[in-house]
Amino acid sequence: MSITVLKRTKAMTVNPLKVSAPVGATLAFLGLNRSMPLMHGSQGCTAFAKVMFVRHFREPIPLQTTAMDQVSTVMGGQESIVEALATIFTKNKPKLIGLMTTGLTETQGTDIAQALGEFREKHPEFADRQVVAVNTPDFSGGFESGFATAVEGMIRTLVPPLEAGVTQPGRRQRQINLLAGASLTPGDIEALKEMFDALEMRAIVLPDISDSLDGHLTASDFTPHTIGGTPLSEITLMGDSIATLVIGDSLNSAADLLHEKTGVPDYRFSHLLGLDAVDRFVDLLSKLAERPVPPRIERQRAQLQDAMVDCHFMIGLAPVAIAAEPDQLLAMTELLQGMGAEIVAAVTPERGPALEKLPLVEVKLGDLEDLEMMAKQGGAHLLVGNSHVSQSAERLQLPLLHCGFPQYDRLGGYQRSWIGYRGTRQALFDIANLLLQHPHSEIEPYRSRYSQKRD
Repeated sequence: MSITVLKRTKAMTVNPLKVSAPVGATLAFLGLNRSMPLMHGSQGCTAFAKVMFVRHFREPIPLQTTAMDQVSTVMGGQESIVEALATIFTKNKPKLIGLMTTGLTETQGTDIAQALGEFREKHPEFADRQVVAVNTPDFSGGFESGFATAVEGMIRTLVPPLEAGVTQPGRRQRQINLLAGASLTPGDIEALKEMFDALEMRAIVLPDISDSLDGHLTASDFTPHTIGGTPLSEITLMGDSIATLVIGDSLNSAADLLHEKTGVPDYRFSHLLGLDAVDRFVDLLSKLAERPVPPRIERQRAQLQDAMVDCHFMIGLAPVAIAAEPDQLLAMTELLQGMGAEIVAAVTPERGPALEKLPLVEVKLGDLEDLEMMAKQGGAHLLVGNSHVSQSAERLQLPLLHCGFPQYDRLGGYQRSWIGYRGTRQALFDIANLLLQHPHSEIEPYRSRYSQKRD
Protein backbone atom coordinates (compact mmCIF):
# COMPACT_ATOMS: atom_id res chain seq x y z
CA MET A 1 0.00 0.00 0.00
CA SER A 2 1.42 3.38 -1.02
CA ILE A 3 0.79 6.20 1.40
CA THR A 4 -0.12 9.75 0.43
CA VAL A 5 1.58 12.48 2.48
CA LEU A 6 -0.64 15.57 2.47
CA LYS A 7 1.50 18.72 2.55
CA ARG A 8 0.70 21.93 4.36
CA THR A 9 -1.64 24.20 2.42
CA LYS A 10 -2.23 26.94 5.02
CA ALA A 11 -0.37 30.23 5.09
CA MET A 12 0.32 29.87 8.81
CA THR A 13 0.54 27.27 11.55
CA VAL A 14 -2.35 27.23 14.02
CA ASN A 15 -1.74 25.59 17.41
CA PRO A 16 1.65 24.05 16.53
CA LEU A 17 2.37 20.38 17.02
CA LYS A 18 6.03 20.65 16.04
CA VAL A 19 8.85 20.64 18.60
CA SER A 20 12.06 22.11 17.18
CA ALA A 21 15.20 20.25 16.11
CA PRO A 22 17.48 21.92 18.72
CA VAL A 23 15.21 20.57 21.48
CA GLY A 24 15.52 17.04 20.07
CA ALA A 25 19.30 17.37 19.84
CA THR A 26 19.42 18.66 23.42
CA LEU A 27 17.59 15.55 24.65
CA ALA A 28 20.16 13.35 22.92
CA PHE A 29 23.09 15.22 24.51
CA LEU A 30 21.42 14.94 27.92
CA GLY A 31 21.88 11.17 27.56
CA LEU A 32 25.69 11.42 27.76
CA ASN A 33 27.63 11.37 31.00
CA ARG A 34 29.03 14.71 32.24
CA SER A 35 27.85 16.59 29.18
CA MET A 36 26.59 20.13 28.66
CA PRO A 37 24.28 21.01 25.75
CA LEU A 38 25.04 24.44 24.31
CA MET A 39 22.66 26.26 21.97
CA HIS A 40 24.24 28.81 19.68
CA GLY A 41 21.58 31.50 19.48
CA SER A 42 19.70 34.07 21.49
CA GLN A 43 19.06 33.64 25.18
CA GLY A 44 15.31 33.35 24.65
CA CYS A 45 15.62 30.28 22.43
CA THR A 46 17.51 28.37 25.11
CA ALA A 47 15.25 29.59 27.93
CA PHE A 48 12.15 28.37 26.08
CA ALA A 49 13.68 24.91 25.52
CA LYS A 50 14.81 24.68 29.13
CA VAL A 51 11.29 25.45 30.37
CA MET A 52 9.92 22.62 28.22
CA PHE A 53 12.42 20.13 29.64
CA VAL A 54 11.87 21.21 33.24
CA ARG A 55 8.09 20.95 32.90
CA HIS A 56 8.36 17.51 31.29
CA PHE A 57 10.99 15.86 33.52
CA ARG A 58 10.38 17.94 36.70
CA GLU A 59 14.16 18.06 37.15
CA PRO A 60 16.89 20.74 36.84
CA ILE A 61 18.24 20.63 33.29
CA PRO A 62 21.83 21.65 32.39
CA LEU A 63 21.60 23.81 29.27
CA GLN A 64 23.74 26.76 28.18
CA THR A 65 23.55 29.42 25.48
CA THR A 66 25.98 31.62 23.56
CA ALA A 67 23.46 34.45 24.22
CA MET A 68 23.82 36.28 20.92
CA ASP A 69 22.64 39.89 20.95
CA GLN A 70 21.82 42.32 18.14
CA VAL A 71 25.47 43.21 17.50
CA SER A 72 26.79 39.64 17.31
CA THR A 73 23.85 38.63 15.14
CA VAL A 74 24.68 41.28 12.54
CA MET A 75 28.48 41.29 12.78
CA GLY A 76 28.93 37.53 13.24
CA GLY A 77 28.61 35.18 16.22
CA GLN A 78 31.56 32.81 15.84
CA GLU A 79 33.54 34.57 18.55
CA SER A 80 30.59 33.90 20.89
CA ILE A 81 31.07 30.16 20.31
CA VAL A 82 34.78 30.26 21.14
CA GLU A 83 34.17 32.29 24.28
CA ALA A 84 31.26 30.11 25.44
CA LEU A 85 33.17 26.84 24.97
CA ALA A 86 36.17 28.14 26.91
CA THR A 87 33.99 29.54 29.72
CA ILE A 88 31.94 26.35 30.13
CA PHE A 89 34.99 24.06 30.13
CA THR A 90 36.68 26.30 32.69
CA LYS A 91 33.78 26.81 35.11
CA ASN A 92 31.56 23.71 34.74
CA LYS A 93 34.24 21.19 33.70
CA PRO A 94 32.08 18.89 31.56
CA LYS A 95 33.73 16.12 29.56
CA LEU A 96 31.67 16.94 26.49
CA ILE A 97 29.78 19.91 25.09
CA GLY A 98 27.03 19.35 22.54
CA LEU A 99 27.02 22.44 20.33
CA MET A 100 23.79 23.08 18.38
CA THR A 101 22.77 25.84 16.02
CA THR A 102 19.32 27.48 16.05
CA GLY A 103 17.21 29.24 13.44
CA LEU A 104 18.82 32.60 14.18
CA THR A 105 22.41 31.45 13.70
CA GLU A 106 21.63 29.31 10.66
CA THR A 107 20.00 32.31 9.01
CA GLN A 108 22.96 34.47 10.01
CA GLY A 109 25.28 31.95 8.35
CA THR A 110 27.46 30.76 11.23
CA ASP A 111 30.01 28.08 10.33
CA ILE A 112 30.22 26.03 13.53
CA ALA A 113 32.94 23.75 12.14
CA GLN A 114 35.18 26.76 11.52
CA ALA A 115 34.34 28.18 14.95
CA LEU A 116 35.24 24.85 16.56
CA GLY A 117 38.56 24.83 14.70
CA GLU A 118 39.24 28.33 15.95
CA PHE A 119 38.48 27.24 19.50
CA ARG A 120 40.92 24.31 19.24
CA GLU A 121 43.61 26.64 17.94
CA LYS A 122 43.14 29.27 20.67
CA HIS A 123 42.65 26.88 23.60
CA PRO A 124 44.96 23.85 23.34
CA GLU A 125 44.56 23.34 27.10
CA PHE A 126 41.15 21.75 26.38
CA ALA A 127 42.47 19.26 23.83
CA ASP A 128 41.26 16.35 25.98
CA ARG A 129 37.68 17.66 26.10
CA GLN A 130 35.16 16.67 23.43
CA VAL A 131 32.84 18.92 21.44
CA VAL A 132 30.13 17.49 19.19
CA ALA A 133 28.88 20.19 16.81
CA VAL A 134 25.65 19.69 14.82
CA ASN A 135 23.48 21.87 12.58
CA THR A 136 19.90 21.92 13.87
CA PRO A 137 18.00 24.91 12.44
CA ASP A 138 14.52 25.48 13.86
CA PHE A 139 13.07 25.95 10.39
CA SER A 140 14.12 22.49 9.13
CA GLY A 141 13.10 19.13 10.53
CA GLY A 142 11.83 18.72 14.06
CA PHE A 143 12.27 16.96 17.38
CA GLU A 144 12.91 13.51 15.96
CA SER A 145 15.31 14.58 13.20
CA GLY A 146 17.22 16.87 15.58
CA PHE A 147 17.69 13.96 17.99
CA ALA A 148 18.91 11.74 15.13
CA THR A 149 21.33 14.42 13.89
CA ALA A 150 22.87 14.66 17.37
CA VAL A 151 23.31 10.87 17.60
CA GLU A 152 24.95 10.85 14.19
CA GLY A 153 27.29 13.63 15.36
CA MET A 154 28.23 11.61 18.46
CA ILE A 155 29.14 8.60 16.33
CA ARG A 156 31.12 10.68 13.87
CA THR A 157 33.10 12.41 16.63
CA LEU A 158 33.46 9.83 19.41
CA VAL A 159 33.54 6.34 17.83
CA PRO A 160 37.01 5.33 16.59
CA PRO A 161 37.05 3.94 13.04
CA LEU A 162 37.91 0.31 12.35
CA GLU A 163 41.06 1.37 10.49
CA ALA A 164 42.49 2.83 13.70
CA GLY A 165 42.95 -0.70 15.07
CA VAL A 166 41.57 0.25 18.48
CA THR A 167 38.49 -1.97 18.23
CA GLN A 168 37.54 -5.24 16.55
CA PRO A 169 33.96 -6.36 15.78
CA GLY A 170 32.90 -9.30 17.94
CA ARG A 171 35.81 -9.03 20.38
CA ARG A 172 33.35 -8.72 23.28
CA GLN A 173 30.89 -11.58 22.76
CA ARG A 174 28.48 -10.47 25.50
CA GLN A 175 28.32 -6.82 24.41
CA ILE A 176 25.64 -5.24 22.20
CA ASN A 177 25.21 -1.67 21.01
CA LEU A 178 21.76 -0.12 21.31
CA LEU A 179 20.89 3.03 19.36
CA ALA A 180 17.84 4.38 21.20
CA GLY A 181 15.48 6.61 19.20
CA ALA A 182 13.76 9.79 20.31
CA SER A 183 10.46 8.02 20.95
CA LEU A 184 11.93 5.94 23.80
CA THR A 185 11.39 7.20 27.34
CA PRO A 186 13.77 6.69 30.29
CA GLY A 187 11.36 3.96 31.40
CA ASP A 188 11.62 2.28 28.00
CA ILE A 189 15.41 2.17 28.09
CA GLU A 190 15.35 0.87 31.66
CA ALA A 191 13.02 -1.95 30.53
CA LEU A 192 15.40 -2.78 27.68
CA LYS A 193 18.33 -2.95 30.08
CA GLU A 194 16.40 -5.39 32.25
CA MET A 195 15.78 -7.53 29.18
CA PHE A 196 19.50 -7.54 28.34
CA ASP A 197 20.36 -8.45 31.93
CA ALA A 198 17.89 -11.34 31.87
CA LEU A 199 19.79 -12.80 28.89
CA GLU A 200 23.20 -12.06 30.46
CA MET A 201 24.10 -9.46 27.85
CA ARG A 202 25.78 -6.08 28.32
CA ALA A 203 24.40 -3.11 26.40
CA ILE A 204 26.05 0.17 25.42
CA VAL A 205 23.07 2.49 25.01
CA LEU A 206 23.50 5.62 22.91
CA PRO A 207 22.17 7.92 24.21
CA ASP A 208 21.16 6.62 27.66
CA ILE A 209 18.58 8.96 29.18
CA SER A 210 17.47 6.27 31.65
CA ASP A 211 20.43 7.17 33.87
CA SER A 212 20.44 10.93 33.49
CA LEU A 213 16.73 11.78 33.28
CA ASP A 214 15.03 9.06 35.35
CA GLY A 215 14.20 11.40 38.24
CA HIS A 216 16.39 10.09 41.07
CA LEU A 217 17.78 12.02 44.04
CA THR A 218 21.55 12.29 44.30
CA ALA A 219 23.95 12.85 47.17
CA SER A 220 25.15 16.18 45.77
CA ASP A 221 22.88 19.21 45.97
CA PHE A 222 23.88 20.61 42.57
CA THR A 223 25.87 19.64 39.53
CA PRO A 224 26.49 21.88 36.53
CA HIS A 225 26.42 19.01 34.02
CA THR A 226 24.53 15.76 33.47
CA ILE A 227 24.62 12.96 36.03
CA GLY A 228 24.49 9.48 34.56
CA GLY A 229 24.11 8.74 30.89
CA THR A 230 26.49 6.96 28.51
CA PRO A 231 30.15 7.40 29.55
CA LEU A 232 32.44 8.58 26.75
CA SER A 233 34.76 5.65 27.51
CA GLU A 234 31.92 3.25 26.68
CA ILE A 235 31.26 4.89 23.31
CA THR A 236 34.84 4.20 22.23
CA LEU A 237 34.20 0.46 22.79
CA MET A 238 31.17 0.21 20.49
CA GLY A 239 33.36 -1.22 17.74
CA ASP A 240 34.03 -4.34 19.89
CA SER A 241 30.36 -5.39 20.08
CA ILE A 242 28.87 -8.40 18.34
CA ALA A 243 25.86 -6.47 17.03
CA THR A 244 24.04 -3.14 17.02
CA LEU A 245 20.30 -2.98 17.66
CA VAL A 246 18.59 0.13 16.29
CA ILE A 247 15.20 1.25 17.64
CA GLY A 248 13.48 3.79 15.40
CA ASP A 249 13.63 4.39 11.64
CA SER A 250 14.79 7.96 12.30
CA LEU A 251 18.20 6.54 13.32
CA ASN A 252 18.83 4.75 10.02
CA SER A 253 21.47 7.28 8.93
CA ALA A 254 23.21 7.06 12.30
CA ALA A 255 23.15 3.25 12.05
CA ASP A 256 24.66 3.41 8.56
CA LEU A 257 27.48 5.60 9.86
CA LEU A 258 28.18 3.34 12.85
CA HIS A 259 28.29 0.26 10.62
CA GLU A 260 30.61 2.06 8.18
CA LYS A 261 33.00 3.11 10.97
CA THR A 262 33.07 -0.13 12.98
CA GLY A 263 31.94 -2.98 10.74
CA VAL A 264 29.61 -4.22 13.49
CA PRO A 265 26.46 -5.77 11.94
CA ASP A 266 23.19 -4.04 12.82
CA TYR A 267 19.57 -5.11 13.17
CA ARG A 268 16.86 -2.48 12.86
CA PHE A 269 13.44 -2.22 14.44
CA SER A 270 10.90 0.49 13.70
CA HIS A 271 9.52 0.19 17.24
CA LEU A 272 8.96 -2.30 20.07
CA LEU A 273 5.24 -1.82 20.62
CA GLY A 274 2.93 -4.77 19.98
CA LEU A 275 3.20 -8.55 20.08
CA ASP A 276 4.80 -9.12 16.67
CA ALA A 277 7.44 -6.39 17.06
CA VAL A 278 8.49 -7.55 20.52
CA ASP A 279 8.55 -11.19 19.42
CA ARG A 280 11.05 -10.37 16.67
CA PHE A 281 13.22 -8.41 19.08
CA VAL A 282 13.24 -11.07 21.82
CA ASP A 283 13.91 -13.85 19.31
CA LEU A 284 16.93 -11.98 17.90
CA LEU A 285 18.25 -11.15 21.36
CA SER A 286 17.97 -14.81 22.39
CA LYS A 287 19.95 -15.90 19.33
CA LEU A 288 22.66 -13.29 19.85
CA ALA A 289 22.95 -14.23 23.53
CA GLU A 290 22.81 -17.96 22.76
CA ARG A 291 20.44 -18.30 25.67
CA PRO A 292 16.81 -19.49 25.83
CA VAL A 293 14.15 -16.88 26.52
CA PRO A 294 13.80 -16.64 30.33
CA PRO A 295 10.52 -17.95 31.80
CA ARG A 296 9.79 -14.48 33.22
CA ILE A 297 9.72 -12.96 29.73
CA GLU A 298 7.62 -15.84 28.40
CA ARG A 299 5.09 -15.21 31.17
CA GLN A 300 4.98 -11.50 30.27
CA ARG A 301 4.15 -12.52 26.70
CA ALA A 302 1.29 -14.70 27.91
CA GLN A 303 0.01 -11.80 30.02
CA LEU A 304 0.02 -9.54 26.96
CA GLN A 305 -1.95 -12.12 24.98
CA ASP A 306 -4.57 -12.24 27.72
CA ALA A 307 -4.76 -8.42 27.77
CA MET A 308 -5.31 -8.41 24.00
CA VAL A 309 -8.26 -10.75 24.43
CA ASP A 310 -9.70 -8.59 27.21
CA CYS A 311 -9.25 -5.25 25.42
CA HIS A 312 -10.25 -6.00 21.86
CA PHE A 313 -13.96 -5.63 22.70
CA MET A 314 -13.38 -1.96 23.59
CA ILE A 315 -10.67 -1.09 21.09
CA GLY A 316 -12.01 -2.95 18.06
CA LEU A 317 -13.65 -0.61 15.47
CA ALA A 318 -12.94 2.43 17.67
CA PRO A 319 -12.11 5.54 15.54
CA VAL A 320 -8.85 7.11 16.77
CA ALA A 321 -6.96 10.31 15.84
CA ILE A 322 -3.17 10.45 16.37
CA ALA A 323 -0.75 13.38 16.42
CA ALA A 324 2.88 12.32 16.84
CA GLU A 325 6.40 12.28 15.45
CA PRO A 326 6.87 9.75 12.59
CA ASP A 327 8.44 6.92 14.66
CA GLN A 328 5.78 7.16 17.35
CA LEU A 329 3.00 7.59 14.81
CA LEU A 330 4.01 4.31 13.16
CA ALA A 331 4.19 2.48 16.51
CA MET A 332 0.78 3.66 17.76
CA THR A 333 -0.86 3.10 14.37
CA GLU A 334 0.32 -0.50 14.08
CA LEU A 335 -0.65 -1.24 17.70
CA LEU A 336 -4.16 0.19 17.34
CA GLN A 337 -4.83 -1.28 13.92
CA GLY A 338 -3.60 -4.64 15.18
CA MET A 339 -6.35 -4.44 17.81
CA GLY A 340 -8.97 -3.58 15.20
CA ALA A 341 -9.16 0.20 15.73
CA GLU A 342 -9.73 2.58 12.82
CA ILE A 343 -7.28 5.48 12.38
CA VAL A 344 -9.44 8.37 11.14
CA ALA A 345 -6.75 11.07 11.46
CA ALA A 346 -2.95 10.90 11.41
CA VAL A 347 -1.00 14.16 11.76
CA THR A 348 2.77 14.54 12.04
CA PRO A 349 4.94 17.69 12.16
CA GLU A 350 7.75 16.47 9.87
CA ARG A 351 8.72 13.91 7.28
CA GLY A 352 10.57 10.82 8.40
CA PRO A 353 11.53 7.36 7.13
CA ALA A 354 8.79 5.79 9.26
CA LEU A 355 6.06 7.44 7.17
CA GLU A 356 6.86 5.11 4.26
CA LYS A 357 5.89 2.12 6.43
CA LEU A 358 2.59 3.50 7.74
CA PRO A 359 -0.30 1.10 7.05
CA LEU A 360 -2.55 4.06 6.18
CA VAL A 361 -3.93 5.63 3.05
CA GLU A 362 -2.79 9.16 3.95
CA VAL A 363 -1.06 11.17 6.64
CA LYS A 364 -1.11 14.93 7.12
CA LEU A 365 1.95 17.14 7.64
CA GLY A 366 0.27 19.73 9.79
CA ASP A 367 -0.69 21.18 13.14
CA LEU A 368 -3.27 20.58 15.84
CA GLU A 369 -5.94 22.56 14.00
CA ASP A 370 -5.66 19.95 11.25
CA LEU A 371 -5.98 17.21 13.86
CA GLU A 372 -9.15 18.75 15.29
CA MET A 373 -10.79 19.10 11.89
CA MET A 374 -9.89 15.57 10.79
CA ALA A 375 -10.90 14.05 14.13
CA LYS A 376 -14.28 15.79 13.98
CA GLN A 377 -14.89 14.72 10.40
CA GLY A 378 -13.89 11.15 11.14
CA GLY A 379 -15.97 10.91 14.33
CA ALA A 380 -12.99 10.05 16.51
CA HIS A 381 -13.60 8.55 19.94
CA LEU A 382 -10.02 8.92 21.21
CA LEU A 383 -7.06 11.27 20.67
CA VAL A 384 -3.42 10.21 21.02
CA GLY A 385 -0.66 12.79 21.47
CA ASN A 386 1.42 14.91 23.82
CA SER A 387 0.23 17.60 26.22
CA HIS A 388 -0.16 20.10 23.39
CA VAL A 389 -3.21 18.05 22.33
CA SER A 390 -4.96 18.59 25.68
CA GLN A 391 -6.79 21.75 24.58
CA SER A 392 -7.97 20.05 21.40
CA ALA A 393 -9.28 17.15 23.49
CA GLU A 394 -11.21 19.59 25.70
CA ARG A 395 -12.78 21.36 22.75
CA LEU A 396 -13.76 18.06 21.11
CA GLN A 397 -14.78 16.56 24.48
CA LEU A 398 -12.72 13.47 23.78
CA PRO A 399 -10.35 11.44 25.99
CA LEU A 400 -6.61 11.84 25.38
CA LEU A 401 -3.93 9.17 25.68
CA HIS A 402 -0.80 11.11 26.67
CA CYS A 403 2.34 10.00 24.85
CA GLY A 404 5.40 11.70 23.41
CA PHE A 405 7.20 14.92 24.33
CA PRO A 406 6.34 17.17 26.11
CA GLN A 407 3.98 16.08 28.88
CA TYR A 408 3.53 18.97 31.28
CA ASP A 409 0.00 18.30 32.57
CA ARG A 410 0.83 14.82 33.88
CA LEU A 411 3.37 13.58 36.44
CA GLY A 412 5.63 10.64 35.58
CA GLY A 413 4.90 10.55 31.86
CA TYR A 414 8.64 10.62 31.13
CA GLN A 415 9.21 7.48 33.20
CA ARG A 416 6.43 5.37 31.73
CA SER A 417 7.47 2.28 29.76
CA TRP A 418 5.55 1.69 26.52
CA ILE A 419 7.64 -1.02 24.91
CA GLY A 420 8.03 -4.74 25.42
CA TYR A 421 5.33 -7.13 26.54
CA ARG A 422 4.67 -5.27 29.79
CA GLY A 423 4.64 -1.82 28.23
CA THR A 424 2.30 -2.88 25.44
CA ARG A 425 -0.01 -4.56 27.93
CA GLN A 426 -0.30 -1.39 30.02
CA ALA A 427 -0.89 0.72 26.91
CA LEU A 428 -3.79 -1.51 25.86
CA PHE A 429 -5.34 -1.32 29.34
CA ASP A 430 -5.08 2.48 29.33
CA ILE A 431 -6.62 2.79 25.86
CA ALA A 432 -9.47 0.45 26.73
CA ASN A 433 -10.16 2.25 30.03
CA LEU A 434 -10.29 5.65 28.31
CA LEU A 435 -12.83 4.31 25.82
CA LEU A 436 -14.86 2.73 28.64
CA GLN A 437 -14.95 5.95 30.64
CA HIS A 438 -16.06 8.02 27.63
CA PRO A 439 -18.58 5.86 25.76
CA HIS A 440 -19.72 6.97 22.30
CA SER A 441 -22.39 5.87 19.86
CA GLU A 442 -24.28 3.86 22.42
CA ILE A 443 -27.55 2.43 21.08
CA GLU A 444 -30.43 4.18 22.77
CA PRO A 445 -32.97 1.78 24.31
CA TYR A 446 -36.20 1.59 22.33
CA ARG A 447 -39.39 2.39 24.19
CA SER A 448 -42.66 1.93 22.37
CA ARG A 449 -45.22 4.64 22.95
CA TYR A 450 -47.86 1.93 23.17
CA SER A 451 -46.17 0.29 26.17
CA GLN A 452 -46.20 3.42 28.33
CA LYS A 453 -48.42 3.25 31.39
CA ARG A 454 -51.39 5.55 31.42
CA ASP A 455 -52.47 7.46 34.46
